[in-house]
Amino acid sequence: MPAPSQRGRVLRALGAYGIAAFAILQVVEPIMHGLDLPDWVLKVSVVALGLGFPAVAVLAWGLALRAAVAVEGGAEAAVGSATENPPEPAGPARVRPWHAVLLVGTGLLVAAPGVTWYLVFRHRPTTSAPAVSVSAATTAPSAASPAAEVGPAVAVLPFANLTGDPGQDYLAEGVAEEVRSALAKLRGLRVTGRTSSQAFRAKAVDLREIGGRLGVGAVLEGSVRRAGNRVRIGAQLVQVADGFHLWSETFERALDDVFAVQEEIAEAVARALAVKLLPERSGPAGAPRPSSPEAYDLYLLGRDLNRRGSSEAVRRSQEALERATALDPRYAPAWSALASTYVNRAGSTASADEAETFRRRAWDAVQRAVALAPGWADGYRVRGNTRARDRWDWAGAREDFDRALALAPGDFAVIADRALSLLAPAGRVTEAARELRRALALEPLSSTLWSTLCWLELHDDHPADARAACGRALELSPENGYARASLVELALGEQRTTEALAAARALADEEARAVYLAVALHAAGQRGPADAALAELERRFGADAPYDVARVHAFRGDADGAFTWLEKALAQRDPDLCSVRVELGHRLGGDRRWAGLLERMGLGAAR
Repeated sequence: MPAPSQRGRVLRALGAYGIAAFAILQVVEPIMHGLDLPDWVLKVSVVALGLGFPAVAVLAWGLALRAAVAVEGGAEAAVGSATENPPEPAGPARVRPWHAVLLVGTGLLVAAPGVTWYLVFRHRPTTSAPAVSVSAATTAPSAASPAAEVGPAVAVLPFANLTGDPGQDYLAEGVAEEVRSALAKLRGLRVTGRTSSQAFRAKAVDLREIGGRLGVGAVLEGSVRRAGNRVRIGAQLVQVADGFHLWSETFERALDDVFAVQEEIAEAVARALAVKLLPERSGPAGAPRPSSPEAYDLYLLGRDLNRRGSSEAVRRSQEALERATALDPRYAPAWSALASTYVNRAGSTASADEAETFRRRAWDAVQRAVALAPGWADGYRVRGNTRARDRWDWAGAREDFDRALALAPGDFAVIADRALSLLAPAGRVTEAARELRRALALEPLSSTLWSTLCWLELHDDHPADARAACGRALELSPENGYARASLVELALGEQRTTEALAAARALADEEARAVYLAVALHAAGQRGPADAALAELERRFGADAPYDVARVHAFRGDADGAFTWLEKALAQRDPDLCSVRVELGHRLGGDRRWAGLLERMGLGAAR
């Protein structure tokens, strides 16, 4: 064996090789992802470099041994010449087999941790399925583990508004949402939706709790400070398990350059989580950048107002977005948001003619959005909804939703809207419920999605699952009127008429209260009050909500009355007719007029 100094040479050689191997991997990995090479290229590189350790160990040992022999031979020659008694020539050193085995084993031992980490642990998902804590009485059926399906998961928390003006909250939220949309385009990354992330706004919640409730392994936090046309954005990616910062950065840009920042943040998050970017990438979720800072500002404001839901907020949203499209007519997201606002105006107006006008405007706006940005997922999502619910163009809606999913596979809104606007109207209720659970895995704290799941499970004859989902919706939002209306239907289905009557009378929405009170009174055998309630419903809401009146007639077993009102709903293309197959198929499906109704809606062969 070499002397201690020679053994030091061996260890130094192994250390130098290790540093070189690590440097090579740092170069190979970005090149591999940039050229979209398969993962086995990296694995082969790691194995090859790992096997190099024992080879380097043997080579270094051999060279060290030869150097030692040369030194010893030279020393002996010098002594022999001095004593005039030359020594025997130094023969080759004896290499014992166990020396080689020991050195090869040392090289393998040195390589083993790095190779094992790269091949086994490095790409292992760091998250588990969402573990939402609810009481036993309201525990909803669990969705499939999203982590097992798509790998790492991240939540984009609301960005803090450091401007000092609460009126600028929409800008901070808008920046966070654009980053969220950009991340939803990444293959293999699960991104929690806006509603669930908003639940932690202005709350001092431990990161571990956030990770447990949302089922994510990392959270992206940020802040926005605005001064005139300049914006300062800070962002940091934190691992929830230990609070370790995976990445952080601060940007200071002009308002019209915010999109570049959002793109940089999304790509930095992707690198930190070792997520592969989709080959097509031209900005956040394929959306174009605005040419006018003022138009972008108005777009964020209009989108925020539209979400508030009140008639006044939606009206102001329309004004802001119309100004945005006038300032920047080529900015597709503003046209798409304007289309959504028009749809909301159509649903809240008291005039059928005015509602039709807003629906026509919505169609024109979303057509403009898709034409301007054919690589942007949200435009196809909005157009898919419009084609399905307003135009009954089911084939076109299917194409739009397929395209939206291809562009943004992790967008919960695309998944949920496809389930409700395409699958449910075709009678594919079980499939729609399954897809909605997939959306809930991305947006687990959305009361709206839970109440919609309740509605699907109720009409798919799963009352226990419906009650659990409804309970979860009310736990998240006690004022959820949609969930409370479903509780009336659940009570009626179980012939608990007294409970159904009390629940119907407690509904806050006047139209919903009129519908369910007429139904519950009939179920309770109170014929006179039930007839009076139905007459009042027809008088107050029949002109603008004929489908709701048809539902009451169908529940009472009055097929003729139901089809009379369904004809009125057909004549004015009542959007609620999209629910007819789900809600009334079991009551009217045996009538000879049923097939003709579906055929006129284009649903005759739709499955």
